[in-house]
Amino acid sequence: MNQISTRAGHAVVRTVSASQPFHWLAKGWRDVWQCPMVSLAHGVAVAVFGAALLFVARDRFWMLAGAFSGFLVVAPVLATGLYALSRALDRGEPADLSLLLRTWTVWGRNRRVDPDSYWCLVQFGLSLAFAGTGWVLTSAAFITLFAPVPINNPADFFRHIVAAPDTHVFELWLILGGVLAAPVFASSVVSMPMLLDRHVKPMAAVLTSWRVVQANPLPISLWAALLMLLTLFGFATALFGLIFIIPLLGHASWHAYRDLVDTTTLAPRLRPDSVGEIR
Repeated sequence: MNQISTRAGHAVVRTVSASQPFHWLAKGWRDVWQCPMVSLAHGVAVAVFGAALLFVARDRFWMLAGAFSGFLVVAPVLATGLYALSRALDRGEPADLSLLLRTWTVWGRNRRVDPDSYWCLVQFGLSLAFAGTGWVLTSAAFITLFAPVPINNPADFFRHIVAAPDTHVFELWLILGGVLAAPVFASSVVSMPMLLDRHVKPMAAVLTSWRVVQANPLPISLWAALLMLLTLFGFATALFGLIFIIPLLGHASWHAYRDLVDTTTLAPRLRPDSVGEIR
C-alpha cells in the first residue's frame, strides 16, 4: 500500500492492495459510531427520500429501475457531509451538526478570502445530478421501448425483463447502464472528498480520480461492487438498511480518498470554523 504510482497535477496517486476496500469499510463503520446521531441522520434522510420516490413511482417501475442506478451516480454528493465528519474525526476535532452547518455556509463568510470556496462542490454535484437524470430517462425509454408489455411493478419487471426466456432486454439494459455509469463512477471515486478537502478545480479532481482508477483497477472494481451490493441490500430491506448503509459508505469513501491520494502538496480548503486560517 501507499506506493507512489502516478501524478495528476500536484496530487500524487497511490496504489493499494486489492483487499483495501474492506479496510475502508471497517474505518467507515468506526466513524459511524463515533458520531452516530449525525451520521445516521444522513441515512434516515436518504431512506425517507427513497420512500417518497417509491410512492411517487409506485405504478412506474421502469422509472424506479433507472432511479436506483441514478442514485448510485449522485451518491457522492449526498455523502459530502459525511466526508466532513470523517475529516474532523481524523483531525481530532468535534464532529457534530454544527460542523455540517459551518461547512455548507463557509462560502458566505469566506468569499473574500477564497472566491471559489465550495461552489466547486455545487458545480460537480450538478454535473452528477445531470448524469443521473440522463440515465433515469435513458433507462425509462429503453425499458418502455423494448419491454413486451407495460412494466408497472417489480413482479412485471422480473417476469418480463429479468426472466424472459426469448429476449435479452435485461442483459442489454445492464450493459447500457454499465457503459453509461462507468465513466461517471471513474470521475467521482475521489473527486468529492478531494474538492471538500483541497483547493482544486473540479476538472483537476476528476483527472485525479481517473488516475486512481488507472493505478488501482482491482481494488476500485471491488469497491464499485461493494458500493452496488450494499446499496442494493439497503433497498432490498424496504429501505431500512439505507439508514446504516449510507453513512457507512460515505465515511468509508473518505478513507478511500485518504489512502489513494497524497494531497500534501495541495493547498487545503479554508476550515469552516475560521476565516482565512488554512490547515
